[in-house]
Amino acid sequence: MKVGKYTKLKSNKYSVLIDDINVKLYDDVIVKFELLRRKEIDEKLFKEITEYNDKLEAYYKALKYITKKLRTEKEMVKYLEKDYCKSIVHETIERLKKDGYLNEEIYLKCYLSDQVNLSTAGPNKIKKELIKLGLNENDIEENLKKIDDEVWIAKIDKIVKKRISTNKSYGNNKLKEKLLYDLSNLGYYKWMIEEVINSNEFKDNISILEKEYSKVYKKLSMKYEGYELDNKVTLKLVNKGFKYDEVRECINLHK
Repeated sequence: MKVGKYTKLKSNKYSVLIDDINVKLYDDVIVKFELLRRKEIDEKLFKEITEYNDKLEAYYKALKYITKKLRTEKEMVKYLEKDYCKSIVHETIERLKKDGYLNEEIYLKCYLSDQVNLSTAGPNKIKKELIKLGLNENDIEENLKKIDDEVWIAKIDKIVKKRISTNKSYGNNKLKEKLLYDLSNLGYYKWMIEEVINSNEFKDNISILEKEYSKVYKKLSMKYEGYELDNKVTLKLVNKGFKYDEVRECINLHK
């Protein structure tokens, strides 16, 4: 196989003409196999060259992928196996570990730090996400145990206070119900949620009730009237979390 013209490309690559085929090779490969001094190569050497080039390409591609953000081994395998065979993927993973680019202990600590400080996620949700990423469940639990309960409680309290201050549609009963549901979905423990909800002062519902009454009454009065209208309005507002006595008093005030 004849080795012909070299054309410089980007990213330390050259296009090398080998038997009328343009093969893209890294400069490291050209140096390693001393191609510049060769006029011809056999098929065995050509196979060695291309295999080594593929390994180098996989490694460089992995480095580029991991510099954007830290990755787990599972993420990296999934990323590489789209383009490379199992042996190259395995060799690349081992080299990344050896060179310190794949370190799941560091990944776990960094991930937890980001989630605690930059997200609304609770411990259960974080744990599930880390398991999906392929990390060891025991390691995850050990690191989560190191985080004080007060850290999670403070995060919950921040969410609860914001929801109370921005609530414009629900009575306190419904708001508490929604908070319990939403915070559970975010991965917080029920006892933590209930402790925070019980320690917070919820705003007087009267102004919200008045506004919701006007909206509900306007809509339902187009279809109902009299006693039936009162019952429909009452049911709708009670379902929104307002107390029955407050709702009836509001209805009577508007008669």
